[in-house]
Amino acid sequence: MSEPIKLFQYNTLSALMSGLFEGTMTIGELLAQGDLGIGTLDEIDGELIVLDGRAYQARGDKTITEIGPETKVPYAAVVFHQAEVIFKQRYQADARELQARIEAYYDGANLFRSIKIHGTFSKMHVRMITKAKSGVKFVDVATNQPEYTEANVTGTIIGIWTPEMFHGVSVAGYHLHFITDEHTFGGHVIDYVISEGIVEVGAVDQLDQRFPVQDRKYLFAKLDLDELKEDIEKSE
Repeated sequence: MSEPIKLFQYNTLSALMSGLFEGTMTIGELLAQGDLGIGTLDEIDGELIVLDGRAYQARGDKTITEIGPETKVPYAAVVFHQAEVIFKQRYQADARELQARIEAYYDGANLFRSIKIHGTFSKMHVRMITKAKSGVKFVDVATNQPEYTEANVTGTIIGIWTPEMFHGVSVAGYHLHFITDEHTFGGHVIDYVISEGIVEVGAVDQLDQRFPVQDRKYLFAKLDLDELKEDIEKSE
């Protein structure tokens, strides 16, 4: 019997949205749990992109840097990506069209999926969260995020598709980040148009949820869940 494919998630999106931004897990610890994933950095300083077992930070000043094992994260999700479905996208399609094609391969609506799309994009629209101290609401920071659009870039979209029942633990639907092959442009994907590429959809059998059990701010935080649901909708 083969080993189950585990999606490893550190912390919850709801905790991040409430203003718990302090990094409490190292990149080294995170990469031991997966080679593809997403998240953010200490004090929500940019977007975390994990691709092929290496971690990158996309900041609001449009820079991308590879980050070392001691850098800390407050929230991330990674998986050892194993493609269950691979297909070639041979014609131009916008995000909605491609995602509908991807979902046609799903064998149910209640399983997580890992997503990896390498290709050329005639349009790539991204944003990067900007650094903020803990205690500020994520939605307030998100309203002033820098956004950038580039044309005719080649790179990789990576991310996780989350079932509706897990909304709040993560973002229901697609949570995608992008990085060019040259590692010169990327961030949280808002919209895109693909010209051509290879699409990989990975299976996920289990969710391994870990929490910052040594962080007193997390342990004693009072969360308004109804307000958090509204903030997630506004921010994503």
